[in-house]
Order: sequence, then C-alpha cells, then structure tokens
Amino acid sequence: MNVFVVNCGSSSLKYQLIDSETEQVIAKGLCERIGIDGRLTHKPNGGEEFIREDAMPNHSQAVAYVLEALTDEKHGVISSLSEIDAVGHRVVHGGEKFANSVVITDEVITAIEECNDLAPLHNPANLIGISACKALMPGVPMTAVFDTAFHQTMPEKAYMYGTPYEYYKDYKVRKYGFHGTSHRFVSGRLLELIDKTETESKVIICHLGNGSSITAVKDGRSVDTSMGFTPLDGLIMGTRSGSIDPAVVQFLSEKLNCGIDEVINILNKKSGVEGISGVSSDFRDLDAASIEGNERASLALDMFAYRAAQVIGSFTASMNGVDAIAFTAGIGENNFKIRKEICEYLGYLGVILDEKKNAVRGEEIKISTDDSKVTVYVIPTNEELAIARETVALLQ
Repeated sequence: MNVFVVNCGSSSLKYQLIDSETEQVIAKGLCERIGIDGRLTHKPNGGEEFIREDAMPNHSQAVAYVLEALTDEKHGVISSLSEIDAVGHRVVHGGEKFANSVVITDEVITAIEECNDLAPLHNPANLIGISACKALMPGVPMTAVFDTAFHQTMPEKAYMYGTPYEYYKDYKVRKYGFHGTSHRFVSGRLLELIDKTETESKVIICHLGNGSSITAVKDGRSVDTSMGFTPLDGLIMGTRSGSIDPAVVQFLSEKLNCGIDEVINILNKKSGVEGISGVSSDFRDLDAASIEGNERASLALDMFAYRAAQVIGSFTASMNGVDAIAFTAGIGENNFKIRKEICEYLGYLGVILDEKKNAVRGEEIKISTDDSKVTVYVIPTNEELAIARETVALLQ
C-alpha cells in the first residue's frame, strides 16, 4: 500500500510517499512560503532533488504542485494518482474528541473544525490540506492522526488546571499536550530496545527541537507531558518562553503599552533561547557563540538543559521511578552537548553517560553505560512513518 503522508503547517506543507509494506520512503518534500511566494523541494528516493519556485497562494495549490511532482515524467515516482492507496493527515489538535487516529468522514471534519479555537494557526491549515486532497483524489481513503491524541490517557490530576472548574466544563481549558505522534513512536521503540512490554514500564521521552516537549509514559500510556493548553507551555524552546508566571503577561502589556495578543506573540516568536541569547534560535549557532565566549548564548543553553532536567525529575517522581529515557528530534538526536548537560543533573537517578557513545548524531544508540541504573537512548523520531502505520492499521 502506498500511503501519502501530509503535514500542513501554517505556511508550509511537508509530505512523504511511503510504501507501507517495506516502510521505504518513495519520495518526500516540502512546500514553503505558502501565501507569500512559494517554493517546492521534491526528493525522489534515489533520484535528484527537484526545486520548483511558483506562486502558492494557498495550501490547495501547494497540494496540486506536490501531486504534479509525484506523477511528473522526469521527477515523479508514480505514473498516476491511482497508485496512491491512502492519505494520512497530521492534525495538530483533536481536543477531547479524539483519543485515537480516525478515518476521515464529514463528521470528523466538523469535529476538527470545532477545535479550531484551540489551534488557530494549524487546524485550519490541516483542514485545507484535507479538503484539497479530497478534491484532487476523490474516493481515496484518508485518515487524521492527531498530535494531541496520545496524551488523552493523562489522568485528571495531570491535565486539569487550578482555574475555576467551570472554565474546563464550558471552554475545555486544560492541558492537552503535543508532539503525541512522536512520543508514541519513540516510546514504543524504546520499550522494544529495553525489552519491556507496555505493562509495568516507566519511560520518559525528550522530544527536543525548535519546539520541545517531554512526556512521561507509564505502561505504554502518556500520563503527563510538559506542553499544556497550547505548545507555549513547558520547556524553554527556540523562540517560545515556556512556562512563566501568568501575571507576566499583564505586566508586560502595561510596560510595553500593547495588547495581550502582542505579548503572546512575543512569548511565542521572540522569546526562548533566541530572546535570551540575542543570537539565534538554532542551537548550532548558540554552541558556536558560546565557544566564542558569548555569555548570553551560554546562559540560554544552560537554562534549556536545566529546565529539561527539572521536568525529567518531576516526571520521575510522578511515576515513582523511571526505567529508561530517550532523546529525540533535532536537538535530542544531534546535540550531544545538551544531552550530556541534561544527564549530568540526573546522577541522583544513577544515570551514567558513556561519553564516547554520546558523541554520535542522528543515530539510534544506547548512550548510557551498562552499569547505569537508568538506560538512556538516542532514538530518531519518524512522525511520517508513524502516521503511515496508523493509516494502514485503521484501513485494514
């Protein structure tokens, strides 16, 4: 079965065409600057990269260009769209309505639309991608795989906020968590590697990238996660502040003489390690600046590792122990310095890092020593493959 995996962001579209039997990527690519000008980068497996710069006023046009690239005589990998057997869509927010992936129906689309208030930048884009694929590939079965679904197993004591209960009942104000597809994929792989079943297991997954979140997974289920009502909560990130005192929002609104919307924009797009360092949101740039003696870059890196270690500690307490920890995503997979700094805080758990093994980038590897009381792994995430697997399972 050939599964077309679609991941629509607010101004981008990532895609992969995957052979579900071999789990090989047939082709993949990215549409950027949708609504601005438009750029498609298409990479067939074993073929040359193809770049198309053309107007992409909306996601519908972007999907059309992608399908043209997949069937193109020179750069394509299939002869016609009939060779696409199913489409798996990443959908950011499913609210409380979806605890699992689902086959897309009119009722599902309506339910996703009802979650638009919870993810105003992403869910509408996800819906446009669904609509465009339905129009261009009528009759092809499609699924929705939700970022939030994996975290719907959190208990009330973990997801409820200390606000009046009516706000939860009336407006669904609660912790939802994100990166669920990645956390599900990596936690499942980690259990395989440490030879544990989902029952009686306690693991912590550190999805560390420009957006970062950490999840406690007990007996194969998410029981707590660092992101909250929105992805702004939790760890310090590339440009996001992470958790702060809520009163800071009002304080900054008054001091900067601006509205709450502008303050939230600052906390989302101008804060995090970029705001602290004044250098960049890219950790490679921060590493270079820190080596050159930039104290603010060093501070940003220290704060990031410190907050991550704090969350790992709190989740270890909430599960009353931890068997293994996994690092994943861009920073987690590639930045050995950050992994080392985080693990240095975890000596009380009996974590002992093998520094030689930890020096790798982007590989699946155990980076703790054999006598470490908690096993630590690096596991590359593969959200597209996870979406393809979910799609095949649903349709079978």
